[in-house]
Amino acid sequence: MNLTKLLQSQGFGTRRECRSLILSGLVAIGGQETTDADADINPVGLVFSVDGQDWQYREKVYVMLHKPAGYECSQKPKHHPSVLSLLPVPLRNRGLQTVGRLDEDTTGLLLLTDDGQFLHVYTTPKKNIPKVYRATVRYPLTEAQLAALRAGVVLHDDPDPVQAQSAIARDAHTIELTLTGGKYHQVKRMVAAVGNRVEALHRERMGEFVLPPDLKPGEWRYVDLPPHPHPSPAGEEGVNFEVPPEAHRQTGAAVARQ
Repeated sequence: MNLTKLLQSQGFGTRRECRSLILSGLVAIGGQETTDADADINPVGLVFSVDGQDWQYREKVYVMLHKPAGYECSQKPKHHPSVLSLLPVPLRNRGLQTVGRLDEDTTGLLLLTDDGQFLHVYTTPKKNIPKVYRATVRYPLTEAQLAALRAGVVLHDDPDPVQAQSAIARDAHTIELTLTGGKYHQVKRMVAAVGNRVEALHRERMGEFVLPPDLKPGEWRYVDLPPHPHPSPAGEEGVNFEVPPEAHRQTGAAVARQ
């Protein structure tokens, strides 16, 4: 692949901007500086650096973010910063989209990608991708509330009952909910429908993807797909993806300087 085109595909700017980076001596391949903007490069397994920072070539990008509160899942946020602001500029330039959305005050696992097929599979309701949430509620939980959530509750905008795949009390004020739908404010509205109120909401899992305990709020890492990705049934062990060597976890404060 032409080196200029390669850099452009990885989000380093327009064709002109990428050529300028190369001609300015800011690009190295395999540790060797190159100023040949038309060099033919094999992208498979390629590690290159731009202005001293290493990057691995990725045809498609899959990112796991631990979303903190106070961020919107939108490219054009209205009231709070976008979750995209927590990622480095090259990733933002690739047009990453969030795989589903979390409310501004909801924390936890958020996937982002530029793979349209993956995005479709993980967001279409027909695939019934299980999503596991931990909700802190205002009033002590009752068995009747848990049973109602499992049996199905009616929301104002849908006459058909909406049920949780599972509803488990972790303690008197903490509930673990597994849902396969994706309606607006679904967890909050379902809990309200049984006479309680969500005070805090956190997503722990989506399909095979599990939020690792060492990924702190505002941090992100690349994830790789298994050979034949498919959602695990709720309750089975999920896939906890490791961070690749070149992709040390980063905080929003760190990437903002890039």
